[in-house]
Amino acid sequence: MTASHDTELYYDPFDIEIDKDPHPIWRRLREEAPLYYNEKHDFFAVSRYDDVDKALMDWDTYRSGRGSTLEVIKANIELPPGIILMEDPPIHDVHRGLLSRVFTPKKMNALEPKVREFCARSLDPLVGAGGFDFIADLGAQMPMRTIGMLLGIPEQDQEAIRDRLDEGMRIEEGEDYTPNADFMTAGTEVFADYIDWRVQHPSDDLMTELLTAEFEDETGERRHLTREEILTYVMLLAGAGNETTTRLIGWAGKLLAEHPDQRRDLVDDRSLMPKAIEEILRYEAPSPVQARTVHRDVEHYGRVVHEGDVMVLLNGSANRDERKFTDGDRFDIHRDAAQHLSFGYGIHFCLGAALARLEGRVAIDEVLNRFPEWSIDWDGAVQAHTPTVRGWEKLPVVVG
Repeated sequence: MTASHDTELYYDPFDIEIDKDPHPIWRRLREEAPLYYNEKHDFFAVSRYDDVDKALMDWDTYRSGRGSTLEVIKANIELPPGIILMEDPPIHDVHRGLLSRVFTPKKMNALEPKVREFCARSLDPLVGAGGFDFIADLGAQMPMRTIGMLLGIPEQDQEAIRDRLDEGMRIEEGEDYTPNADFMTAGTEVFADYIDWRVQHPSDDLMTELLTAEFEDETGERRHLTREEILTYVMLLAGAGNETTTRLIGWAGKLLAEHPDQRRDLVDDRSLMPKAIEEILRYEAPSPVQARTVHRDVEHYGRVVHEGDVMVLLNGSANRDERKFTDGDRFDIHRDAAQHLSFGYGIHFCLGAALARLEGRVAIDEVLNRFPEWSIDWDGAVQAHTPTVRGWEKLPVVVG
């Protein structure tokens, strides 16, 4: 089977209509064009589980140094050091090693009492109100407070920072998406004052750990991070720590509303919660589209993809590939979905996976404690559209 040039089979991550529900097209890609080529944006794409899994593992063939998303690669911008998702070894290993010291599963799981406190603060005032918004009232609040606490950013400033970071990612309906060459760096200045203040006032937070960390860089020199490197780290953590977890919580609200029998199973048996979170992540990946630059010629399905070409990795499609997951288009919190690719794989496996799982589990647990039943108010629901993150901008529900 070779790449398809059938004009009826068209996939474009920048197309809002496709983004509303890409799963039917992804299913066709898996069956009809497992290596797909998009002429308009000049990229190849793989959609089957085994192909995506192998590409994620083979960092040396499928490189991230020019960017790990299609819009960044196509913007052809010089990326600042420290964006570990968009770096290759050896510099990637140095920067990731620094962050992995503080993002251990043990340290993240120790945050559970604070995460529950943030959820309670969001949800308690809504009891008796007849409904709430999974995004505005919970998904956009709790992750922001959690990462803000880790970074030592005052709560009164967290929301403005989150909104600033979200601005650069949005695709507007009816407009062609044009990557902004500044969007990867434009947010750094919002953190500058906090970093300068924290230098003079060290504390027990992640920002202080970054300021004081001593490490050996890729040249063998022992040193501390520069101010610019810390700015990049903090922007990366603030953005990644908010966006994908917000989408996870939104998808949980939607999917459990659409499957009330499985929601009732969760109400009755909270030990199912970890499996439910994995299934939500598998079924609707918050970040379902990745991209790499091909470093050497490779062959897929009888066609050569050349060095320098862009390969899009559709991990959201891979998660529903029936070659890996039986009846992949069926949502089932009782299945073992642990091998999904929503957090990536290999050297770029999401450092925040343990925190995202914790936040998702606690958020749904706290919702069910107060609101065991809900239905979606579709008249008020708004889907968010970005090139690489899928989810909801507004998801109001009626409870009871």
